[in-house]
Amino acid sequence: MEYIIEIKDLVKDYETGFFKKKKVRAVDGVTLSVRGGQIFGFLGGNGAGKTTTIKMLMSLLYPTSGTATILGQDIADFTMHRKIGYCPENPYFYDYLTPRELLAYFGELFEADKAKTKERAEDLLEKVGLEERDRSRQLRKFSKGMLQRVGLAQSLINDPEIVFLDEPMSGLDPIGRREVRELIASLRDQGKTVFMSTHILSDVEALCDEVAILRKGKLAASGTLDELLVSQAENQVFEVTLRGIDAEKLADVFTNADLASRGHGVTIRVDDESKIDTFLAEARKHGGKLVSVQPLKQSLEELFVSKTGE
Repeated sequence: MEYIIEIKDLVKDYETGFFKKKKVRAVDGVTLSVRGGQIFGFLGGNGAGKTTTIKMLMSLLYPTSGTATILGQDIADFTMHRKIGYCPENPYFYDYLTPRELLAYFGELFEADKAKTKERAEDLLEKVGLEERDRSRQLRKFSKGMLQRVGLAQSLINDPEIVFLDEPMSGLDPIGRREVRELIASLRDQGKTVFMSTHILSDVEALCDEVAILRKGKLAASGTLDELLVSQAENQVFEVTLRGIDAEKLADVFTNADLASRGHGVTIRVDDESKIDTFLAEARKHGGKLVSVQPLKQSLEELFVSKTGE
C-alpha cells in the first residue's frame, strides 16, 4: 500500500446562528495522501481546520462531503480503528481512575490479553516520562502536562499501525517535549506512521518527513520539507563554498559579490544559477577548490507565515 492515508475533496460545514442559520466552512476541499512509515506534520494557524480534519478521520465528526481512507479502509468502517491510535489536543479521562487503571480499561476495549496489557502499560508510562509514584494516583490530581503524557500512552496501548496526535507537545515542559520527540521518532523506527498536528515548528523540523499546511480550511502547501523550503523561496540563492583561497583575493575579482571567510576557505552567495560556473572558473585560477554548492532554504517559520498569512 503506497499511501496509508488518502483524503479527497474533504469538506466540513457548520451551521451558526439561532434564527438566521448561516453555514461556516471549516474544511474546504482538502486533498492529500500520506505514505506509511513516516512522520507527517499537519500545520496551520488557529482555526485553520486541523483538529476538524483529524476528528473527521477519527469518525468523531461526519464530513459534509468528500472521502477519506485509512489503511485502505473507508473512515466509516470502524473495524479499522483497532489498528490506529489517537490522542486529542486536550485529552480528558474519568478523574477517579489511575493511569494503570485507565490503560487496563483501554486494553480491554481492544480485547487484548490482560497480562500483556499490564506489561505494555508499564513500558509506555515509562516511555512518556510518568514517574512511578504517579502511576497509582488518580487523574484528577494531574497537571495538564501529566494528562498529556497519559493520553500519549493510551494512544499506543493497542500497538497501532498509525497514530494520530493532535498537538502532542501541548502543556509539556522542555524535558517532556524532548522525551515525547524521542518516543515519536522511535515509532517511525518501528515502521509505524505518525500523523501529527502541532504549532511547534522546531519539533516539525526535527521530526517530520513531510508536511501539509492549512489556511482557512484549504490546503496551502504540501510535500517534503526540503522541497517546500527550497521551492517556496521567491529568489533562489546558492551558497558556494571554496577552500584554498581567501576572501581578499576573490574580492579583487568579484567586486560586488557577497563574500565571507569560513575557516580555511570562503563562501560566495550567488543569486543566479547560471553565474556559478563563472565564479568557479575564476576561483580555480587563484587556487580555489570547490567544497559544496547549496541552495539556501527559507526557514520553516518564513514558509509557515507566507502560507498562512499570519
